[in-house]
Amino acid sequence: MIEDFKDILEQLTIKEQEFVNTNNIDTPLKLIPLLLKRVSPQNVQILASLIKKSVLPSICSKTDNEIDELFTQIEKDPNLLFKKDFQDKIEEFINKRFERDKKVVIERTSDISKLVLLMEEYLNDAISSNGSGSKVVLNIKEKIESINISENGLEALTKLQNELVSAAISIEKEMNTVTSKLETGKSKVQELEEKITTLEEELNKTKIENMKDPLTGLLTRKSFTDEVVRIESSYVRINTQYAVVFFDLDHFKKINDTYGHECGDVVLSTFGKILNKSIRDHDIVGRYGGEEFVAIIHFNLNRELLQFLKRIKTIVTENSFLYKDQKIKVTFSAGVALRSSYDSYENTLQKADMLLYQAKENGRNKITLENGMEI
Repeated sequence: MIEDFKDILEQLTIKEQEFVNTNNIDTPLKLIPLLLKRVSPQNVQILASLIKKSVLPSICSKTDNEIDELFTQIEKDPNLLFKKDFQDKIEEFINKRFERDKKVVIERTSDISKLVLLMEEYLNDAISSNGSGSKVVLNIKEKIESINISENGLEALTKLQNELVSAAISIEKEMNTVTSKLETGKSKVQELEEKITTLEEELNKTKIENMKDPLTGLLTRKSFTDEVVRIESSYVRINTQYAVVFFDLDHFKKINDTYGHECGDVVLSTFGKILNKSIRDHDIVGRYGGEEFVAIIHFNLNRELLQFLKRIKTIVTENSFLYKDQKIKVTFSAGVALRSSYDSYENTLQKADMLLYQAKENGRNKITLENGMEI
C-alpha cells in the first residue's frame, strides 16, 4: 500500500508534491481534494489550441513546422503542457520565431531599400546638374543688363554671343548627362521591379509547395489542419455536414521489407492519387503521417458518403499497384466518424482513429463506421 502511494506521488507535479509535503498528506483519500483542482482534459486541449494559435503562423515556415511538431505531441498528451521542459521548449520556439521572422523581413525589404537609395542618388545628380546650368544663365543675364549699347555695344554683344553659345552647349551636355543617368536609373529600377516580381512568384510557389506532401501531392498534415479551420467555420455557420475518414494501408511494413522502400513510395503515391481523384472540390484529403491518410468528405445524404467509401474500396481491392514489372495487391483499413455526432472536429477525428484501430483489430481490409456498419 505504501509503495502504491509512493508511485502515485511520483506522478504528481512538483507543486503538487510540495503541497502534499506541506500539508502532511499521507493517504490516497486525502489526495482527492488536491486532484479535483486539476484542469479538466478538455480545458487543457482548448488551452493548448489557444497557445498554438497565438504563436502561429510565422513568416518563417521552418518555425511553423517546428512548433507544429511540438504541439502534435501535446495534442496526443495535453498534460505535457504542464511539464517544465515542454514549457521551456514553447518559450524557446517563441523567441526563435521573433528572431527568424525579423531576419526574413529584413531580407525581403532589402531590394526596396536599394530602390529608394538609387532614386535618391539620381535625383540628386539631376538637381545638381540643373543648378549649375541655371547659375551660368543667371551670370549671362546680369552681363546683358550691364551693357551700354551706345559706347561699346557691338563688341560687348559679340562677346556675349560667344558666351551664350558656350553656355547653351554646357547646358545641353548637362541635360544629356542627366538624361543618360535617368535612363540608366530607369533600367535599374525596372531590373529591381523584375527581381521583386520574381521574388513574389517564388514566395507564392514555395508557399503552395509547402502545403503539399512532396511524395503524394496531398496536403501536408499542417496544411490539412489549417483547411479544417475554414471547414469548421462553414459547419458552425450553415451546418455543412461532413465525415472524417481515417485511412491506413494494411501491412505496409511488409511491402517495404519485401520490395524495398522505393516500391513503398510508389504505393503511397498511387494511393494518394486515388484519394485525390475521388474527392470533390469542397472535400480535402491529406497525408497524416507514414502510411496514414485523412479526408473530410461533405455529404447531404448518407448514401453519398457510402458511395464514396465503396468506390475507394473497389478501386484499391480490385486492381493491383504496379511497381516496375511487379503487380502488388494492396488493401487498406479505415474508420469513419460523422462531425454532427460530436462536439468538435478534434473529437470526431479521435473517434475515426478509434474506428480505424477497430477495423485493423477485426482483420483489416475493411471500413468501419460509427453505427457498426462495415464495408
